[in-house]
Amino acid sequence: QKHEEIILLKGIPLYSVCEHHLLPFLGKAHVAYIPKEGRVTGLSKLGRAIDILAKRPQVQERLTTQIAEVIMHVLRPRGCMVVIEAEHLCMSMRGLRKPGISTVTSAVRGVFRTNEKTRAETLSLIRS
Repeated sequence: QKHEEIILLKGIPLYSVCEHHLLPFLGKAHVAYIPKEGRVTGLSKLGRAIDILAKRPQVQERLTTQIAEVIMHVLRPRGCMVVIEAEHLCMSMRGLRKPGISTVTSAVRGVFRTNEKTRAETLSLIRS
């Protein structure tokens, strides 16, 4: 049986280091994709991919894009959506010194970009 509906991993813990200030940022990643021709992956593999990409000094925007690109390249799904919500300690500890601010980035590919209903359904699932 081929599954060709939304698969969403929500609230994946994420830790990385800001390449500008060499201070941590931490938060959660939400990753959704719609398989094509039944190509699904083990759920833990998505979490591992995030860990691998987050290990290097990063900016959140690039990390979000890289996760989406890896999913599209490896799984070749109908589309994917990646949303990252993170607190940057460079904003909490230095400069602005305002803890608790969350930065949200997204990368949208394939059917999630072209179909507003699919995108809205996924955002609703992330918020629930």
